[in-house]
Amino acid sequence: MPPCVSLLDADDSGLVQDVHAVGEVCERLGVPYVVDACQAIGQQPIDVDALRCDFLTATARKFLRGPRGIGFLYVSDGALDRGLYPWTIDVNGAVWSATGAFELVGSARRFENWEFPYALVLGLGEAARYAMAVGVDTAAVRSRMLATRLRQLLGSVHEWRVLDKGPSPSAIVAVQLGSSDPTQVVERLRDRGFNTSATFRRWAQFQMGAQGVESALRISPHYYNTEDEIDRFVVTLRDAWATPS
Repeated sequence: MPPCVSLLDADDSGLVQDVHAVGEVCERLGVPYVVDACQAIGQQPIDVDALRCDFLTATARKFLRGPRGIGFLYVSDGALDRGLYPWTIDVNGAVWSATGAFELVGSARRFENWEFPYALVLGLGEAARYAMAVGVDTAAVRSRMLATRLRQLLGSVHEWRVLDKGPSPSAIVAVQLGSSDPTQVVERLRDRGFNTSATFRRWAQFQMGAQGVESALRISPHYYNTEDEIDRFVVTLRDAWATPS
């Protein structure tokens, strides 16, 4: 199986991985390279040529702000030239040329299925157009600035521990709220008008295991958020965290 490397640490923090360096190694060794960019698309610029990846996959529902249930796949010319194709190929990706043979479609459409959720495809296209109109560079600078502000405020509470430290953190912020159950905090925050999510070690054994963390709260400020909303969120979080179970 080809290796799959996440551009962002998808399950517990916003640490950006050095996938460019991995791409250089894979290219040099001739190893097929798959990048999971679900957390990065819409949040930061992506250049598949610079990544040197054979495949890149992403979803619509995160920072791209598209509908749930659809995503997209980039396939390099090199992967097509090598004749790579999915295990579940159907009549959309190949021609059944004989009883025991088929001929692949020459483009990346060989990775598509015959059944298509066309309404979701339209939603994905509109989300992509919206992101391009805003400007991915603009969105990246703005969201990271807000995340930096959020980390600073969260780090000022001595009972809490900001987890996603590193040379290049993204706009995904993970914080351990002492021994509190983050699922309960998520519910209290939602009642107060803030959407967050809980994450657990069972989804991210490498990162959270190394940190000795069992659970955390994830917050993802977007470019449309304001500095005032970040400040109010931290105040609201302190109240929700202090609320008895």
